[in-house]
Amino acid sequence: MPRIVTRTLFLAALSALPLAAPTAASAKPAVEVAFVLDTTGSMGGLIEGAKRKIWSIATAIVDSNPDADIRMGLVAYRDIGDEYVTRKFELTTDIQDLYANLLELKARGGGDWPESVNEALDMAVNKMKWTDGGDVRRIVFLVGDAPPHMDYAQDTKYPITLKVAKQKDIIVNAVLAGNAQDTARVWRDIAQNGNGRFIPIPQDGGEVVVIETPYDEDIIILQREINGTVIPYGPGSLQKRTEEKTRQLSQVAAAAPAQASEMASYLNKRAKVNSEAVTGDGDLVADLKAGRTSFSALKDDDLPANMRAMKPAEREAEVNKQMGQRKALNDKLAAIVAKRDKYIAEHREKAPPKASSFDRVVEETLKAQIKR
Repeated sequence: MPRIVTRTLFLAALSALPLAAPTAASAKPAVEVAFVLDTTGSMGGLIEGAKRKIWSIATAIVDSNPDADIRMGLVAYRDIGDEYVTRKFELTTDIQDLYANLLELKARGGGDWPESVNEALDMAVNKMKWTDGGDVRRIVFLVGDAPPHMDYAQDTKYPITLKVAKQKDIIVNAVLAGNAQDTARVWRDIAQNGNGRFIPIPQDGGEVVVIETPYDEDIIILQREINGTVIPYGPGSLQKRTEEKTRQLSQVAAAAPAQASEMASYLNKRAKVNSEAVTGDGDLVADLKAGRTSFSALKDDDLPANMRAMKPAEREAEVNKQMGQRKALNDKLAAIVAKRDKYIAEHREKAPPKASSFDRVVEETLKAQIKR
């Protein structure tokens, strides 16, 4: 017969765990990165490359600042007359949700040469929810191949937006896809006045190198087991979304094992700080351990069906069991991820230098600017 952990013992164990800081006033550092991305037809190659490498970019942030809260966001832009002018995906710690939104983006539209760059930059700097004060790195990457429309009367022009960015301590980098000289002039001006870097790359984003390793399959298998420790809770829609996230790894692995391995590596490195198996809210195991919720705050309707039928002590024992399993699996996974990292580093050292690519220039820039 399984041993039932008493409520007193369980809550005592929880009290010994580190609690997440409830406000931005905490001393915990944060890294916030927003991509302002041209999604017109000419950007198709770069967008597809970004989809393949978003997890390695996120991991570069973790490697540079392991203890930081990481939030990433996106502003997709086109031009007046297209399907949309701008589309905002708010800064979030839920990188899996951002990744799902990125997968839905397609390169379409365009026509005349200039695009709605001014409106997109204004949205990123002034309408995204950047964290105020504290130890925060705020970084924007403008990525496109065409200059801004300077003839739109309703727009806030980029020089004004960049002045606000300086006041908010937001670095604005300008990544030029292709070699259009009229765009290059503006992009250089944006980078200079945004305290960022002007970064030219090939029109298609450059060669995105995906390195497969002998450890990918084992990493994916272990992350699947870790996903089995997730207990979705909250409103029905949140539980459903959390369940979908546990399946996301398998869906990616079916098409791109190396990319799934990168996703699992990111989750494992973040687990050392927040014990999450999936990003964002909705996992009872992670939220209880982090102190974001408590058993006394839970309603029966917020629990999955199998836990509603349990007695309080049984519920606590089940969560405690999943916490223990997750930690053991993550410890095992961390050792394999370290081997994967070493394999990739050695492979890159041996490989001949490549032309600049979107993922490499972003990773290098982040590492430099996060440490500034």
